[in-house]
Amino acid sequence: MFHNRSVPRGLMLGLAAVTALGLTDIALGSGTAPETGPDTSDHAHHAEMGKAAPDFTLTDTHGNEHTLSEYTKGGYTVVLEWFNPDCPFVKKHHVTFGSMAMTHDAFKDEKVVWLAVNSGAKGNQGNGLERNQMAIEDYGIDYPVLLDENGDVGKMYGAKTTPQMYVIHEGVLVFNGPLDDEKDTKKLGEKNYIMEVVGACCAGKDVDPTQVKSYGCSVKYAS
Repeated sequence: MFHNRSVPRGLMLGLAAVTALGLTDIALGSGTAPETGPDTSDHAHHAEMGKAAPDFTLTDTHGNEHTLSEYTKGGYTVVLEWFNPDCPFVKKHHVTFGSMAMTHDAFKDEKVVWLAVNSGAKGNQGNGLERNQMAIEDYGIDYPVLLDENGDVGKMYGAKTTPQMYVIHEGVLVFNGPLDDEKDTKKLGEKNYIMEVVGACCAGKDVDPTQVKSYGCSVKYAS
């Protein structure tokens, strides 16, 4: 029993709160923190270059689930494309020049999986099942478009623009950046980063560069 004359009133209140919460196993005055489980805070799950890509499961516009780890465990190199069908920069690569489809098609015979991800929130530009189903048809996209309306996966990967590209090889994030080196929506870049990066992965070569500043429209997360 603690008495007020020997223990400060503030500590007495703290002890009462601990007891009320049923946390009597916490050591008092020992200088040690209680044991905890694995780090489940947000920072523990953020994508980091050169490290294992965080796993996720999302549903595509046909209602099919896609889990990243199922592809990486199968030995696939995975390309993630952040997508917004109404972004002018997305239209540049899908409609004006067809450079996204061209890059995707270049690796059809390789062990490569291509997934588009739309992290736009409800009510924002380019969001919604019907809008993305229509875009798939209009743009001739023949790979899955995954819907991430709460933005959890986009934020986990730090996606800021559309399109923004990520390449995962042997389960490790090896590239983060744009498709090409041209920010003008009316011009096609001279350098196609994804063509070079995925080509290097397929050939068992090192990726260089691994990170390039992306450009495009901002991802339309919930405000």
